[in-house]
Amino acid sequence: MIIKTPDWVKNAVFYQIFPDRFAKGKNNTSKQKFNPILQPWQAKPTLDGYKGGDLWGVIERLDYLQDLGINALYFTPIFQSASNHRYHPHDYYKIDPMLGGNEAFTALREATRDRNIKIVLDGVFNHASRGFFFFNDILEHGDKSPWLDWFKVEGWPLSAYDGSKPANYKSWVDNRSLPQFNHDNPDVREYIMQVGEYWLQQGIDGWRLDVPAEVETPGFWQEFRDRVKAINPEAYIVGEVWIDARKWLDGTQFDAVMNYLFAVPTIAFTAGDRVDKELLNNSEYYPTPAIDAAEYAHKIQELFALYDWEIHLAQLNLLDSHDTARLLSIAGEDIDSLKLATLLLFTFPGAPCIFYGDEIGLTGGIDPDNRWGFPEEKDWHQDLLKFHKELIALRHQYPALRTGNYETILAEKMVYGFKRTGEDSELLVLVNSGSESASVNLEVEKTNYQLIYGDAKIIRGENNTLTLTLNLPSRQGCILG
Repeated sequence: MIIKTPDWVKNAVFYQIFPDRFAKGKNNTSKQKFNPILQPWQAKPTLDGYKGGDLWGVIERLDYLQDLGINALYFTPIFQSASNHRYHPHDYYKIDPMLGGNEAFTALREATRDRNIKIVLDGVFNHASRGFFFFNDILEHGDKSPWLDWFKVEGWPLSAYDGSKPANYKSWVDNRSLPQFNHDNPDVREYIMQVGEYWLQQGIDGWRLDVPAEVETPGFWQEFRDRVKAINPEAYIVGEVWIDARKWLDGTQFDAVMNYLFAVPTIAFTAGDRVDKELLNNSEYYPTPAIDAAEYAHKIQELFALYDWEIHLAQLNLLDSHDTARLLSIAGEDIDSLKLATLLLFTFPGAPCIFYGDEIGLTGGIDPDNRWGFPEEKDWHQDLLKFHKELIALRHQYPALRTGNYETILAEKMVYGFKRTGEDSELLVLVNSGSESASVNLEVEKTNYQLIYGDAKIIRGENNTLTLTLNLPSRQGCILG
């Protein structure tokens, strides 16, 4: 079959927002105002407790995001929940009151539409929570509840809170706060389908699906795609799958996945022995041991071999997320490691995604430590912010960096290079991840390459021949166009 993915995604630069920690609105116009007990904004993050970030704050920071070059936002869950990360949904039709409620979301949708910024929401459809009405009714009424078949009850009594007793119901990773839906129940299936449709009708541009591999009911994700695409054929469906995702990327289910298969070798190549293994808690996100350019080239070619090119152009490419330690911390706070990896991120096929704060040097270990409040401007790493702006601007400027063909042209020791070729431009990207400067020779078809980004000395062959010699400083990258 011919695979088709949303065109806008191929031109998108995403910014992942963890709403409780990104921005606290100062100009909240909502009629409903609360004064909850909040943790100090810059206090160390904890598993429990809230810092008070909301959607009003996101609206007030749209100028910052647009200036950065962002044109798509991915939000971790925003539905009513009893957790600061909101992966414990209570009501799939209500934006959490602490985030400003549905009123704030409507205002956000209008503000982003005016700026042509897309919105992708997090769909937690594998499990609900103890506070979800249908499950709460079972806790109240036991086997008399009319919603009994919505979950996977295995015995009585249910123990939703007392860990010394069997839970007696299926929950995600045996966390009794997250009861799993019975997706084989047609009513459950229809409920989730309608939630997916409803928020598309409210103007969102896509869904990021939380742990979708856990949903094994035949035809479930195929129906989800059909119903979502019926409302908006350009809606983006991206799954949280950390491994080989061919099973879901057949053109009938997801458009793409979160591309951890890009992140892992990219970090292993650029951060190398600087990687702090103490900050790696997921075997599927384990960028160690260090690899050289040849090994990196091999990993990238293996990745390209997995999926249709149309899929690669829509992948959600990332280096870290709310589920990992922050890259700057993983790399021992080595700025060059972050810069090299980010250069590869913004020149790779697919949609790059920045985890909030990475662009200004936010650090953090394994969650919840990776979820600090966004720092005050005086604490921003301004050079890193400038670096991100420049790379994003280049990606927007050159279509070849977004949809052009990708060809590895060099993989020697710690120097890796590739070519992106589009209809109107051709660019060479080279990265020296080594601790020493390097001189490389490139046989090229065109003689008019110029340095458009980075630090490198170009020496052309005699009579302007088709050989370029580049002297690359250590731990630096460049782009020729």
